[in-house]
Amino acid sequence: MLGLRWDTMSSARIPVVDIETLAQFDEHLAATPSLHGCVIQSVDLANRRDALAAVPVSGAIFLGCPMPRRIEDELTNRGGLVFPRLPHLPFNPYRANLYSATELYDGLDGDAAHGGGYAKTLDGRVYAWYTAQGASPALPASLAMALHDQAISDALNDIFGGIEPRKLVSVMGGHSARRGDDDYRRGAQLGANLARGGFVVMTGGGPGLMEAVNLGARLAGSPDAVDDALGRLAAVPDTTDVAAWAEAGLDIAAACPPAGPSFGIPTWFYGHEPPNVFPTHIAKYFSNAQREDILLNRAQGGIVILPGAAGTVQEIFQCATRDFYAPTASLITPVVLVGRDYWTRQLPAWPLLRALGQGRAMGDRIALVDTVDEVTATLASEWKSV
Repeated sequence: MLGLRWDTMSSARIPVVDIETLAQFDEHLAATPSLHGCVIQSVDLANRRDALAAVPVSGAIFLGCPMPRRIEDELTNRGGLVFPRLPHLPFNPYRANLYSATELYDGLDGDAAHGGGYAKTLDGRVYAWYTAQGASPALPASLAMALHDQAISDALNDIFGGIEPRKLVSVMGGHSARRGDDDYRRGAQLGANLARGGFVVMTGGGPGLMEAVNLGARLAGSPDAVDDALGRLAAVPDTTDVAAWAEAGLDIAAACPPAGPSFGIPTWFYGHEPPNVFPTHIAKYFSNAQREDILLNRAQGGIVILPGAAGTVQEIFQCATRDFYAPTASLITPVVLVGRDYWTRQLPAWPLLRALGQGRAMGDRIALVDTVDEVTATLASEWKSV
């Protein structure tokens, strides 16, 4: 994939070719006998010594590519920039793609006494490593997390490049909704409505309403499967037993191919909220701030706020701050709060939001509705007004 990189010598942006598989590596060299301007990421080059020796590598960047030390030394001596694999990590900081639910929960089968359970999964092991770093991680750990999150953003941007920006919609809501509850069912209905309306759903990727919305988006093409899925999931209503909770979701996901793409964007910062399994793409971050930025700033189609607590209220006003200072109306993302009584009486964020928007362009791009059935039409009408 072609990208751009800043050249500090000439103060210009130069083309960059991202190479993320061995097949892409071979195809590139067959067409262009040079690696100048290439970023080769997590590609096993152990058996490509002859190919590497035959082409210029000055200016090429090798990120965590498995290769013998002698090849690393040769590439460095010829002007390549080699970032070696970092030892003793439960994750690959140079990964070239997003996560899948099966990858994150690999090793879940069996209880802890017999070599299984959540602690044995990739997600569980990374969370344990993350918490062990403490509030002020040492430089090697901080560097590894920063490299990982950059790689996740890069992979996410590759996928976003194929989606119309105004089709991306983020849905915010609390993690405490239990499977089988009315709120959970309404969240699933919202996800299905948005997907059928042509939108691509993003959520925070955790349990509760986030899971419900991802579930609904997944089952948007199979409405007859929704009631059965909700009934089966209700047998494990929350994450008290993470392994049982995840296994129930994985069974549903395996039986229900997705209707289209959807995204979960969780974080190990809130690792006590395990990732739900229903998105087609999972972009899990260490940095909660970076993850929030993706959810709030890439959702150009709109941001939907379901009932939630402190974290959800924070997200409302992060949206409001960005829209308040937007220089033109076309850069303001529509925000729809769902639940009139909730947002005017229980947690009265709506009156303050309206007051902030008074006399400003953002005031015309915020809405309060009673039900999830009103959301899709509201978002569509917001874009017609621009």
